[in-house]
Amino acid sequence: MTDFFANFLNPEKRLFVGYLISAAFIAVIWLRAVQKKPLTTIVSGFFNSKIWFSKSAIGDYKLMVLNQFFIKLLAPILLGQLALTLFVFENMHLLFSRPLESIPVWMVMIIFTTTLFVVDDFSRYLVHRLMHRVPILWRFHKAHHSATNLTPLTVLRTHPIEAVLFSFRALVVHSLCLGVCFFFFSGSVSLIEIFGASLFVVVFHALGSNLRHSHVSISYWNWLEKILVSPAQHQLHHSINSKHFDCNFGAILSIWDTIGGSCLTSNKDQQIEFGVKGQSEAAHNLKNLIVGS
Repeated sequence: MTDFFANFLNPEKRLFVGYLISAAFIAVIWLRAVQKKPLTTIVSGFFNSKIWFSKSAIGDYKLMVLNQFFIKLLAPILLGQLALTLFVFENMHLLFSRPLESIPVWMVMIIFTTTLFVVDDFSRYLVHRLMHRVPILWRFHKAHHSATNLTPLTVLRTHPIEAVLFSFRALVVHSLCLGVCFFFFSGSVSLIEIFGASLFVVVFHALGSNLRHSHVSISYWNWLEKILVSPAQHQLHHSINSKHFDCNFGAILSIWDTIGGSCLTSNKDQQIEFGVKGQSEAAHNLKNLIVGS
């Protein structure tokens, strides 16, 4: 239960209450100033029971709770990050001579924080793309895309096997970056942090990452959407329309999609139907979310 509430109390988590509040604030500004919607309509939309208590949302909640227990069972395995970091560190000696340790600590912090952010984001894009392109992985990832109503909690609507794969992805990426940076910079490796979380994590979430899984379609300038993924772009990724398939796999940076030919920029006031083509209402049942429908 403590792990469950950590999703809302830990600044390293997307669902941290501070990020939810900032996302709501951004949504109000956008809907009021850009889309000219009345404030009463905006507020009622935030608390729309047809969204929060829909079969789709209830499916989100069931998978969210199930995965809390599932990840706990994997905790001993995930502790292997230390061993993998040491393995990477030791084997760096086979490839490089250790450089002089004359780089200022502040520069090391910038290098490590930026390297971890870029490698982590690229690995998310790569694994996500594979989830769509490899049939057996799509069977797991389809549970996430079966959501027909998007809320911030939909980010936790993941099949347990997908949750495991992304946990191992994080373990490998963090171990690799730590091992390499410890080798080159000795013991002075640390992140630039705000409230105990990486600078990039805090900025990304504070600027409305939770709106990606929502019905608030915030788009950026066309040129910026080829660099950063907007909420509207990620909503296109969840579209049931076949012309939107296999696009916008990126988590934060859309540079990887631009390079890989999968970047699709959003349209103003786009209307999107979410879900998986041909699915039934039974797709939101826990059994079907786990074993498929």
